[in-house]
Amino acid sequence: MPDAHTVEVEERDDRFVVTLDRPARRNAINAAMVAELHDACARIERDPKPLVLMGRGDDFAGGADIAELRDRRREDALAGINRSLFDRVASLPLPTVAAVSGRALGGGAELSYACDIRIATSTAVFGNPEPGLGILAAAGASYRLPALVGMSVAKQVLLGGLTLDAVAAREVGLVAEIADDHVAAAHRLIDRIVRQSSLALGLTKTILDAAGTHSWADDIAQAVLFETEDKQERMTAFLERKR
Repeated sequence: MPDAHTVEVEERDDRFVVTLDRPARRNAINAAMVAELHDACARIERDPKPLVLMGRGDDFAGGADIAELRDRRREDALAGINRSLFDRVASLPLPTVAAVSGRALGGGAELSYACDIRIATSTAVFGNPEPGLGILAAAGASYRLPALVGMSVAKQVLLGGLTLDAVAAREVGLVAEIADDHVAAAHRLIDRIVRQSSLALGLTKTILDAAGTHSWADDIAQAVLFETEDKQERMTAFLERKR
């Protein structure tokens, strides 16, 4: 019998909170969750706000649903089922924060890599055990993890089976903060984010995620921002506070 729902989406005035909701299965990512996360992305794309992404219970996401994964064949791999979803999460217009406790393994790790920033509890562990199951981490780890932690550490994780606990993840830059209450810490970060210019944040994220060097794009984005009323008001307020 399928789960009644696998994802909870809460829309607040200034943010979305998306909770992976299969705690009895360590929030393993199955086809139903993929579909519901696509629906969540569509909502966020229609009304862009920052996102907190978390798992219900003790774990963020213990991986893909192995029972489903075992039955997937070549056509499923070529469709990039999880990869296309995680790419969509990575492309959301405004900053995304993964609040990670417990296991973030396999597809769960790759989903956390797709977020802009990760905050963890001391129980968090990141890893990609896919080669032990006869497959590879093909939902973004091969290109996101090296960018996040460097090629050497990425190879230790993806080839050597290394798992990163919260302290190790923070040391290599994968995790921004270790907090007893990771969800509260994620919301404090979002509180800082929403005080900034939404347009400036969106353009900054676009520039950061663009491949290669792109000084001309920086100039164009800055030209757009220089003409906004928001920029004038923010800078005027800053100067008045200084006086």
